[in-house]
Amino acid sequence: MTAKRDLTPDDIIAMDKFAALRDDKRRALLPVKQLRRIALGPWATLYFESWDTMWLQVHEMLLVEKGGAAQIADELAAYNPLVPKGGELVATLMFEIDDPDRRAKVLRSLGGVEEHLYIQVDDVKAYARPEQDVERTTADGKTSAVHFLHFDLDETAVAGFASAAPQALIGCDHANYAHMSVLSAASRLELAKDL
Repeated sequence: MTAKRDLTPDDIIAMDKFAALRDDKRRALLPVKQLRRIALGPWATLYFESWDTMWLQVHEMLLVEKGGAAQIADELAAYNPLVPKGGELVATLMFEIDDPDRRAKVLRSLGGVEEHLYIQVDDVKAYARPEQDVERTTADGKTSAVHFLHFDLDETAVAGFASAAPQALIGCDHANYAHMSVLSAASRLELAKDL
């Protein structure tokens, strides 16, 4: 089971030690991250976060930005909201469109999309709760390419998610981006660790 708690300064290792372990940590986490990466339609991908993925991300930021001990509190404040605390799944939603003109056109058509994403287990549907750090849709209706989402699951959905019986899927019911993806058994088992 992954940790269901915030990262603390005690979890941060020295940058010289992290630099020596970095490749091994990234390599070990790669198969886990692949199970946590769920494509949704042609342009959207959800990256389900965990304590381990956020531990690595915080260390990467500290290594790259070289802010030392003074930077730790800011990184923890930025990334702890993305650590699942049990009963929830947390995802970074990214609209990945290489062509800048197409990207701008698509994002202009998806205002409010963060309110239309859900996880469904059998007939129980849990809509995303977007992070409230900043508004992700502008006044003119253009959405951001990146969203941070929490999916709060009730006891029935948690029990169903952890079993192999009912189907589990991720969907979006936005008028301009209606897509669903059925979760594989391997991805469900991985994500169930967060619940």
